[in-house]
Amino acid sequence: MSRREPRAGAAAGAPPLPLFLLEGHRALFEGMTLLPARRLLDRAPRGDGHPVLVLPGFTADDGSTRILRQTLRRLGHRVHGWRQGRNLGLRGDLRDRLVDRVDDLVQQAGQPLSIVGWSLGGVYAREIAKGMPAHVRQVVTLGSPFADTGRASNVSRLFDRFARREGRPPRSTFGDSLRIPPDQPSTAIYSRTDGVVHWSSCQEPETDHTENIEVPGSHCGLGVNPLVLYAVADRLSQPAGGWRPFARDGWRRLAYA
Repeated sequence: MSRREPRAGAAAGAPPLPLFLLEGHRALFEGMTLLPARRLLDRAPRGDGHPVLVLPGFTADDGSTRILRQTLRRLGHRVHGWRQGRNLGLRGDLRDRLVDRVDDLVQQAGQPLSIVGWSLGGVYAREIAKGMPAHVRQVVTLGSPFADTGRASNVSRLFDRFARREGRPPRSTFGDSLRIPPDQPSTAIYSRTDGVVHWSSCQEPETDHTENIEVPGSHCGLGVNPLVLYAVADRLSQPAGGWRPFARDGWRRLAYA
């Protein structure tokens, strides 16, 4: 955790409305930086072949994570989409299907997997890691509001509306359990200029196996932001049992907080 940060879970309101309204334009700009950043990404640490499951955010599907997955595959990671359609919350038997998906991938590979979750997908990732500790090697979250179960989001009302329609509790009733990190190494990547969820709700508490990486950018652009893609690849490249915090030396000192 950066020396400047308050502890994870600090009370905060939703991000400023202008940041939210500009999310689409900012994400488009971040996507346009992918081509000039290709040389940087090609130098990112390579994977060791262990399976990686990528979970999309609220209202999104596997299409939203395509560039992220393609980039990781190019770097030697064995990457899989979640294959559950659009993420509208824990509808029906989604929880059981996610457990089955993780179990199938682990059985096929013969080793634990890592999970990368974007926004709500990151909340799922941490809870899966807690419930299936032998199956999960590492967790990486992208703008996931697990550290504040209040209303630090510009889409809280929409989420709660879907939840009540399905007979599920609204997000604000989940309690403090979401804030507890899994036992596995966990990296939270977030942006102070996130227009959807407040950045302070996306941070892991400081422990010997958790870390927070701040990047410049939007919420909707996290999956195409070159700095995010590089950091995710770096985290996934670490050997099993050899996790170390993200190094901020050289050029990284200027790009990451």
